[in-house]
Amino acid sequence: MSIITKICGITSQDALDAAISGGADCIGLVFFSKSPRHLEISQASDLANRARGKAKVIALTVDASDDALAEIVQLVAPDALQLHGSETPERVAVIKRRFQREVIKAIPVATADDVARAQDYRGVADLILFDAKGVSGGDLPGGNGRTFDWSALDGWSAEIPFMLSGGLNPENVTAAIARTHPAAVDVSSGVESSPGVKDPQRIHRFLQAAKTAKQI
Repeated sequence: MSIITKICGITSQDALDAAISGGADCIGLVFFSKSPRHLEISQASDLANRARGKAKVIALTVDASDDALAEIVQLVAPDALQLHGSETPERVAVIKRRFQREVIKAIPVATADDVARAQDYRGVADLILFDAKGVSGGDLPGGNGRTFDWSALDGWSAEIPFMLSGGLNPENVTAAIARTHPAAVDVSSGVESSPGVKDPQRIHRFLQAAKTAKQI
């Protein structure tokens, strides 16, 4: 079965077209004002409508309030919510129950102990996303172009699927898939020409590499 691919931080029609024409399974729309990929609701709604039926639409938020999530769900109608903040298992359960959407919980990773934390979200989140831990004192919990030591995932149960993120790009995604055996891969800065500006050629190269990679 082909690995699931996600192009996150889509901000333009050109980037969306490249993701869809390249065969991306999912596109991510970011709702976090400190990110160079942040979208206003009207922008996100337009991109989501263009993507609907062609790729799964995932809304990324960071410790968002219920009111903010309600606006996103009502006006953007994403297929899934990606929670990229410090949301507890209890908070994730509340969000899933209230908004009736698939929930992806991002876990920042530096060591195997961070990976072990994800066990707390079993049966609560629909999918775990392992991302590199952000820079100390930095504003962004993800999208920093940093990898983490993939060996930290060695103790993770093969029975629990996960999405791999953090510093992936067209040049290293094949090795990442072979080493970690994820169900899905997620890229943002690794297919950009500058922060927040997607490069259509890099998007195509990433998708081709991911979809032809073999999990050894």
